[in-house]
Amino acid sequence: MPGHRGIRLFFILLFFVVIAGGIAAALVFYVNRPPAGISAEGTMFRVEEGETVRSIAGRLEDRGLIRSALYLRILSRLKGSQDNFQVGAYKILPGYTTAKVHDLLTSGRQSLVRVTIPEGWTISMIAEQLDERGVTSGEKFFEAAHSAEMVNELFIPGDSVEGYLFPDTYFFPENHPAEAAIRTMVETFFENLREIQPDYELWKRKKLHETVILASIVEREYQVEEEAPLIASVFVNRLKYNIGLESCATLAYIITEIQGLPHPQYITKADTTIDSPYNTYKWHGLPPGPISSPGRIALDAAFHPSQTDFYYFLRKDPQSGEHYFSTDLEEHNQAKRYYLKGEPNL
Repeated sequence: MPGHRGIRLFFILLFFVVIAGGIAAALVFYVNRPPAGISAEGTMFRVEEGETVRSIAGRLEDRGLIRSALYLRILSRLKGSQDNFQVGAYKILPGYTTAKVHDLLTSGRQSLVRVTIPEGWTISMIAEQLDERGVTSGEKFFEAAHSAEMVNELFIPGDSVEGYLFPDTYFFPENHPAEAAIRTMVETFFENLREIQPDYELWKRKKLHETVILASIVEREYQVEEEAPLIASVFVNRLKYNIGLESCATLAYIITEIQGLPHPQYITKADTTIDSPYNTYKWHGLPPGPISSPGRIALDAAFHPSQTDFYYFLRKDPQSGEHYFSTDLEEHNQAKRYYLKGEPNL
C-alpha cells in the first residue's frame, strides 16, 4: 500500500540521515581532538601581523598543533572570527583541542614572561637576561640595540640605546622580537622622564643626551638615595671647570663592557691609565655615551642636582654605602687617610 511504502521510505531516509550525522559527528570529534606529541611544558606559537586564517591554520597543522587546518578554517567561518586572530605569542599545551586553540588565538591571552631589569644594568646584561628567560635572542637584542635604524626610529641622540632601556619589571611574550622589546623599554624610559622633566622634549638633543650620560654614572656611583643629587652635584661642578670626573664606574664599564673582563673587586692605579674615551681619570668631560640604565632616582638627580660646593666624594661606610663629600683636595685627602684604612687605594 502507498501509505506503508511512504513510511518505509521515510525511515530509510531517516536511517541514512542518522548514519550521515553520526559519521559527521565522529569526523568532527576526530579532527577536533588534541594531537599527540605536544611536550608537557607546551609549545609556543606566534601569530604574525597581517597573517590570514589560512596561513595560521596551515602552520598549526604543519607543526602538529592541530589535526586539521581545514577544520579550523571552517570553525572560524562558522564563528565569524576570521578577523579576530590576535598578533602575539601563545603557549599551546597538551590536551588543547582545535576549538580551544581557536579560542586562545582569538582571545589575545598571550603567554607572558615576567622579567625584572635592575637599575644600573647595561645592554649586554639585559640581552643575557632576556635570552635566559626565553623572551628573545640575546644576540639579536644586542645587535638591534646598536643598530642605526633602531636609534633613529626611537629618536635617541646616541649611537646605541644604552642608557635608554628603563629598569623596570616587564611582562614579555616568549620568542618576542628583539626590536619590540627595545621599543617597550625605551618608551617606558621616556614615560618616566616626562614625569621627572616634563619639558625634556624642548631640550636640545645634545644637552638631553649629556644629562642621561650623567645619570648613568650617578646610577653606578650612589648607594644611598639621598646622596644621589649630591653625587650629581659633584660631577656638575667638575664639568663646569673641566676637571676630570674620575669616576670608578666608568673604569668598571671599560673593563667589563669594552674589554669583556670580569667586574673588578677594586680599581687600581693601572686601571686609571687605560686608553679609552670612557676613562674619566684620563680625560675631562663626560664619556661618549651612557654606561648603564639609570632608574628614576639617578635620572632625577642628574636633571635636578643639588646646589653645592662639593668637588669630591669618597665612600666612608662600605656597609651602608654612605659617602663623605669634600669641597677641596686637601679635605678629600684627609678623608682618604681616615676612611680608607685597610681598603685598597688607587
